[in-house]
Amino acid sequence: MSKVKTISIPNFTTASGSYYDKVELHYQHFGRNCINAPVVLINHSLTGDANVAGSSGWWNEIVGPNLTIDTKTFAILAFNIPGNGVKNYIIENYQDFHTGDIAEIFYKGLQVLGVGKLFALIGGSIGGGIAWEMAALYPSLTKNLIPVAADWKASDWIIANTFLQKRLLENSKDPIRDARIHAMLTYRTPASFSERFGRTKNLEKNIYNVESWLIHHGDKLFKRFLLKAYKTMNHLLASVDITRNGESIEKVIKSIESDIHLIAIDSDIFFTPEEDQKTFKIGRNLKKKIYYHELNSIHGHDAFLIENKAISKILRKIFKT
Repeated sequence: MSKVKTISIPNFTTASGSYYDKVELHYQHFGRNCINAPVVLINHSLTGDANVAGSSGWWNEIVGPNLTIDTKTFAILAFNIPGNGVKNYIIENYQDFHTGDIAEIFYKGLQVLGVGKLFALIGGSIGGGIAWEMAALYPSLTKNLIPVAADWKASDWIIANTFLQKRLLENSKDPIRDARIHAMLTYRTPASFSERFGRTKNLEKNIYNVESWLIHHGDKLFKRFLLKAYKTMNHLLASVDITRNGESIEKVIKSIESDIHLIAIDSDIFFTPEEDQKTFKIGRNLKKKIYYHELNSIHGHDAFLIENKAISKILRKIFKT
């Protein structure tokens, strides 16, 4: 496992005007040196972290030696979203921030590390939203922009789900477990549950196996995630919007110099493929190099963490260059 390192971003003012004399940015580095190799930045999902490669890495079938994102060729960076609880770092007034602020902090982190240009900027779920935010703020930052199971804004559906998550996190007697159980229903699909569980029962517990599985995921997150971190990440997810300052999406997409690769999942009921299809329809009238890729899976939103071969097949065409 790559060591978690820390950068301090001094004198940071959020878009809402809140001043912080220091924001801590924790990150991990895999592969080659950032100075003499093409750099890839990978942004994690809501309850994820910067540990993308190695034995416990969440994308360790995609990022590593001789894999699709080859650590022998690329320098891979991953930042922890400030306030996600890594090294117990929490932002008390997390409402001061939106994902555009996180994008700015990530950019400043790249500057500290001496990285002026990325080969690829990738993100899954909220990480893809932050990737969009970075590209909107710094249109020449990356050669390839690759949002995966993500969008440039929080849709009404995302806002509705984060609203329920917020209520669970604030009002439940068991907030992390209950919020996680609800979240898992949006990350998977009815077909995925049917294939996996088939209405079978856990005879020892006398409950359905799907219930046992949901309890397990609630317990698992409870053991490793802080309540304030969950509230922070949920708040940030609802804030994704690269048009928040009044620019049209057409103007923002046109300004982005990157090749844009939208990767959607056909069964995703969280960041739905229809939203990416709308973005692609807008973008292809403005840019030559915008592409839409759709991954076929019954597993819904979480397919970007499950269907590694299918994701690799899409990414390989980009990274072989």
